[in-house]
Amino acid sequence: MTYTVKEIFYTLQGEGANTGRPAVFCRFAGCNLWSGKESDRDKAICKFCDTDFIWDSAVDIGKFSSSEYLSQVVADLWPQNGLGVPLVVCTGGEPLLQLDAELINAFHLKGFEVAVETNGTLKAPKGIDWVCVSPKANTTLVITEGEELKLVYPQEGGHPDSYKNYGFDNFYLQPMDGIDRKKNTQMAIEYCKANPNWRLSVQVHKIIGIR
Repeated sequence: MTYTVKEIFYTLQGEGANTGRPAVFCRFAGCNLWSGKESDRDKAICKFCDTDFIWDSAVDIGKFSSSEYLSQVVADLWPQNGLGVPLVVCTGGEPLLQLDAELINAFHLKGFEVAVETNGTLKAPKGIDWVCVSPKANTTLVITEGEELKLVYPQEGGHPDSYKNYGFDNFYLQPMDGIDRKKNTQMAIEYCKANPNWRLSVQVHKIIGIR
């Protein structure tokens, strides 16, 4: 399989249960809920995405012809001092359009734990160590259990009550970014206070100015 990758970078996880943990992010190109083109946003299932996941051969990292090649590029970004447990976060777009068992195994052979950030509408291959589902309203989840459910809030048609009975270890509300972020943050705070099975997730990387 050829993997089409928008970017790979080493940083700290900025949201959810692993906030602050060093990780290599591998952002795959493409999504099944939006083309990534502004001209298509109004027709998209997910209209609020703020991530550029369109692959551009002129500026983006490229296509990888093998799992070994891609896993080595990821491994080369991890500090070579033997400290910490290496973590790769497979994100997008929608990473499960491309992430397969072969690549997961290649990451494991390099010593990495493998996390995925997915919209949950596609089946996940076996072997992923940390599954974070960020559900989008008006979609059907096929991944209904994992380590983390992180709901962008508020979403019309995507009330937290719709997801509370799924089998995730952690439930997070993440205020929707944009011009109403302050209001959305306060709404998320109040919801979590009233429903303490939910926790607040803020995008720390945006607040402190890292990738």
